[in-house]
Amino acid sequence: MLREVLLALLGGFGQSLQLFCYTLLGALPLGLVIAFGSMTRWRPLQKAVRGLVWVVRGTPLMLQLIVIYYGPGLLIRDGNLWGGGGVGRMAAAATAFIINYACYFSEIYRGGIESVPRGQREAGRVLGMTRSQIFFRVQLKQVYKRILPPMGNEIITLVKDTCLARIIAIYELTYAGQAFIKSHGLIWPLLLTGVFYLLFSGLLSWLLGREEKRLGYFE
Repeated sequence: MLREVLLALLGGFGQSLQLFCYTLLGALPLGLVIAFGSMTRWRPLQKAVRGLVWVVRGTPLMLQLIVIYYGPGLLIRDGNLWGGGGVGRMAAAATAFIINYACYFSEIYRGGIESVPRGQREAGRVLGMTRSQIFFRVQLKQVYKRILPPMGNEIITLVKDTCLARIIAIYELTYAGQAFIKSHGLIWPLLLTGVFYLLFSGLLSWLLGREEKRLGYFE
């Protein structure tokens, strides 16, 4: 039984890990684009972007998953945007997660960029540096240092939020563990599920902690 449980949990963890990677690959660059949109001086775009961030951050991710997966099929007659099977469900889940986390990341980016004193840009110009040199050699590393802790918290939260994908029937880690309650009346596989989350979160925390120490020369 233990072997059967481990194989099922590994399969579910594979789906969770896949969703985790898709989300980071899409949300990290998209969040930066949204951050620049929220800081633009063109008021219509700024208000539209900040309105999107407000809506996404103010509604549950589970609700967003349901709307993104089922919404197109209900709005478009005889339309199925995501297709059938696990691939379509994963695509819908990844889309919902990327949009959600990009909005959270955008606020972290914006806070980090705005926290760098303007005087440093002026000092760079006095030294004869170009705008690109000032950004990449002076500002970017400081922004990275400042956003790493809050970004790390969001990444750890993402590990646990992947369990929400079960709402659209993705066989992720929690889904795999809970299945043994229904089929065999066993609770310990669900406890073992928690060990998977703890180990993965612990590994990420260790990696992020090492990266923070590496950037300690800014202190």
